[in-house]
Amino acid sequence: MADGHPRILPPMSTPSAAEHFDALYEFDREPVTDDRLLGPGYFAGSLAGEHVAATEFVIGVMFVNWGASVRDMFLGLAIGNALAVLTWTLLCAPIAVQTRLTLYWYLRSIGGPWLTVVYNVLNAVLFCILAGCMITVSASAVRIPFGIAPQVHWYPDDWGFVLVVIVVGTVVVGLAMAGFKKLAAFSSVCSPWMFLMFVAGAVVALPQLAQQAGVAGPSDFFTIAERVVWTGRTPDGSAPMGFWRIAAFAWICNLAMHGGLSDMALFRYAKHSWYGLITAVGMFFGHYVAWICAGMMGAGAALLLQQPLARLDSGAVAYTTIGWAGIFAVVAAGWTTSNPTLYRAGLALQAITPNWSRARVTLVAGAATTVIACFPFVFTRLLDFVGLYGLLLAPAGAVVLTEHWIFPRIGLTQYWAYHQGKVLNWPALVAWLGSIAIGLLLERAGVLHLFYLFVPVYLLTIGSYIALASIAGARVPAPRGTSGIPGIERRGMAPAPDSPPKNSPVGRIAGLVAAAALVACVVLPFRMLGLDAAAVVAALPSMQSWLLVATLSYLVAGTVFYLSRYES
Repeated sequence: MADGHPRILPPMSTPSAAEHFDALYEFDREPVTDDRLLGPGYFAGSLAGEHVAATEFVIGVMFVNWGASVRDMFLGLAIGNALAVLTWTLLCAPIAVQTRLTLYWYLRSIGGPWLTVVYNVLNAVLFCILAGCMITVSASAVRIPFGIAPQVHWYPDDWGFVLVVIVVGTVVVGLAMAGFKKLAAFSSVCSPWMFLMFVAGAVVALPQLAQQAGVAGPSDFFTIAERVVWTGRTPDGSAPMGFWRIAAFAWICNLAMHGGLSDMALFRYAKHSWYGLITAVGMFFGHYVAWICAGMMGAGAALLLQQPLARLDSGAVAYTTIGWAGIFAVVAAGWTTSNPTLYRAGLALQAITPNWSRARVTLVAGAATTVIACFPFVFTRLLDFVGLYGLLLAPAGAVVLTEHWIFPRIGLTQYWAYHQGKVLNWPALVAWLGSIAIGLLLERAGVLHLFYLFVPVYLLTIGSYIALASIAGARVPAPRGTSGIPGIERRGMAPAPDSPPKNSPVGRIAGLVAAAALVACVVLPFRMLGLDAAAVVAALPSMQSWLLVATLSYLVAGTVFYLSRYES
């Protein structure tokens, strides 16, 4: 500093664990080039499939058990999901489009390699828990043929269920170790059918719900919903889940992805930042409609079985309303989401196991995940876990947002920690952990519910990071001649462009069969609307059998169509 200029340190060293983790992202350490950008159709399909998952069965039923009212459900979910769409559009997508980077690499340029290691280890642990939830939901359907009772406590009360979980977990872990390219294709095939299964279950339940509500028929939907589904009363007489809590949950359900900026990995391929609005496809078809349909399925299943809804799990709800097609839906929804989740957990955990292969790490992570899945807390504490998951990861997005947009406007130096050779941006870590600690203290003290902590924690992270970074060196100008995002390599290793879709005779026939099967999945349940409750009970086995035929036809034909069109 004797010459008046800031001392430029040698390039910062990277811890061995971080170096090994870097190697896993050889295609993600450089900005996406213009020739690799994707159009809106890709995002619509991807987001629609991603947000119809196994947890939708659980969350929709929880709103009923927690005493939501009709107005609170329909209006609260609409507002909450709209806020989520806006957060993607205004925060996540613009940063992704401007940088063309994943959160991993952009966070590394801001926080240093060790902060990135902390982020990914935390992410991996939460991924394991989330994958465990998905395995539990799948097991709730697999248990039915073996006569195992629903598991609705946080602990298992039947060793048979534990064995089912171990078998399901073994399959999931094996597929995750092998990679999931084909599974990703199968997930794309399943998406439209899984959405229709939610709708089918709700439609089948309507005549029973209408009879219980004392109305003439399903046409008086909101009266039915108010009297027997979202009644505003809880089974145990506790305080119901009100409007603001429902809206807040819908907003923070994917907080790590939008406010936490994890979906930069997706939107870095977007041609325009307004593609963030396309998340409405996932939020309103996947969350809004699926949660409402799942609640109706649950209420209808409870009437058909003459049991309290709180004693039913996802498998029982789906099987009672739409039969074996429902079992396939629950298993597929859990399977297609737990596999890529566990795969990502294995990749992230390699950050602290530099000498282990991805398959070995995935095996260890899978074993831990399967143990977690044996405890079906998913049916009692899922909403709280989802809230905590987002809260823990969102501050990373707040730090990135602060340095990307706010620092240049208040005279602080972007990427100051990198320029000064720091392997850990301690102000970012302290702001992250400190804001979470304060938020959880507020929740423990009863000042704010967990679902309401997002905004204060996010703002506190931004404010504290600005203050601490100002003290720690962010006021020092960047070295002369530096520009752009530092630490970004351009290695020309982007994969080759995708091959154009093929158009074979077998593929065309399979596509027609798949389309006809989807139509049948719509027509079969809607034919039940013209029957009274007693006639529905009599006709239900036949409808369920034909729905199973349509389901199997679609899954086979849809998979053949996809593979013949997109696979070599």
